[in-house]
Amino acid sequence: MTQKEFLHIVTPFKDKLFRLAKRLLVSTEEAEDATQEVLLKLWNNKTKIQEYKNVEAFSMTMTKNYCFDKLKSKQAQNLKIVHSNYEDKQTTLQKQVELNDSINWVEKIISTLPEQQRLIIQLRDIEAYDFDEIAKMLEMNPTAVRVALSRARKTIREKLTNTHNYGIK
Repeated sequence: MTQKEFLHIVTPFKDKLFRLAKRLLVSTEEAEDATQEVLLKLWNNKTKIQEYKNVEAFSMTMTKNYCFDKLKSKQAQNLKIVHSNYEDKQTTLQKQVELNDSINWVEKIISTLPEQQRLIIQLRDIEAYDFDEIAKMLEMNPTAVRVALSRARKTIREKLTNTHNYGIK
């Protein structure tokens, strides 16, 4: 496989790899390193890459596993999961402040979810993977993915509603 063929396969989803790594590792530099590491592993195994039915799903799984290994290592003990992909530049300053506040609350709420629910929220609501792809990546039953996503969304909705209705807790 030539470099051009490899890039043709990998280019459509390399940004998704980065976003997943950034979601898990928080640090842009760590996410860039993780993405580069995964792409390097794919390049080193480029002869086998065409054997995979879904190279993107395989790459996302590699990224997830690499990030988990990184988080488990001693050098990454201070990292936490947050999300900061949302930005709307067409709003007034007041709306922007309110939006940022809501996003911060959602980030805080997501960080309290169980790890599996956090990942499913990331893969489904942010990366827009379908349930079967998520199930394959996380080695779960698609029904279990739907249930976990539903529970995660319900928890986020309830906690956000409580925050807005009763003030800061």
